[in-house]
Amino acid sequence: MSFDPDLLDCAIIGAGAAGLTATIYLARFRRRIVVIDSNASRLLAIPSSHNYPGFANGIHGEELLTRLRAHAAKYGARRVSGTVDRLERLDDDSFIVRCGERHWHARHVILATGVMDVEPDFPDVKRAVAAGCVRYCPVCDGFEASGRQVAVIGRGKDGLGEALFVKHFAQTVSLLTLDDMPGLNDEEQARLRGAGVQVVQTPVAGMRYDGADAMHIDLRDGHSLLFEVVYVALGTLVNSGMAQVLGAECTEHGELIVDAHQQSSVDGLYAAGDIVKGLNQIIVAMGHAAIAATAIHNRL
Repeated sequence: MSFDPDLLDCAIIGAGAAGLTATIYLARFRRRIVVIDSNASRLLAIPSSHNYPGFANGIHGEELLTRLRAHAAKYGARRVSGTVDRLERLDDDSFIVRCGERHWHARHVILATGVMDVEPDFPDVKRAVAAGCVRYCPVCDGFEASGRQVAVIGRGKDGLGEALFVKHFAQTVSLLTLDDMPGLNDEEQARLRGAGVQVVQTPVAGMRYDGADAMHIDLRDGHSLLFEVVYVALGTLVNSGMAQVLGAECTEHGELIVDAHQQSSVDGLYAAGDIVKGLNQIIVAMGHAAIAATAIHNRL
């Protein structure tokens, strides 16, 4: 490839924990980069993270995001606002990243576009999330449910695994569904019974946050149940469409499959964070980003 003064070493798409960590690393490696921020990081929805190391009293997701942005800016990293429309791969294996009328040409790309939680379609969900009454990740905050009355809501029996996980912490756990509960096989019934998880057969009709640290779950038969915490187990939507268009290998749910250096099956296209198959955690996303950024630096 001939020298192009406008050619970037790397374009980073997404500016959450993974994207900004990759930005910090590549900026410190003195590489020519841009990070494109759609301001949609899931960090913004975290009321307080207590399993992010070094913050024993917890840290708000927005505060962590602010700190990461400031850290990247310290090294002169260029962060631009916008949502990427299209990612193209050229014949010379470089990439064009398009965002409206703007575009960037880069040797490599790190996708850090993450996932979106599927929210239940009930009022006050966002307020309840901010209050810690509705949660999405028992790995992140199961400890904070210790000794509390918890519900896990999925579709069918999709929430079974999360209900068993949370019961390790909670005083009581009830498994509920938005759809009809299918029959549980003998092994599933034995596991739930052994863990002390109550299965509610009547589907959920609605969910209400009372503003006083409690969630009311209304059932289709007219009954209402009260819980201190509700875990939503409706899955996530993976923002991997741009990579899939380029032919990147992914799971049936759209999570990208990467190698030991976080490179996808498309040469030069790397991925970090929740978009990658694996454990969705802030520190895991940061680890992905460190590996990807270092791999890109070493191949330049």
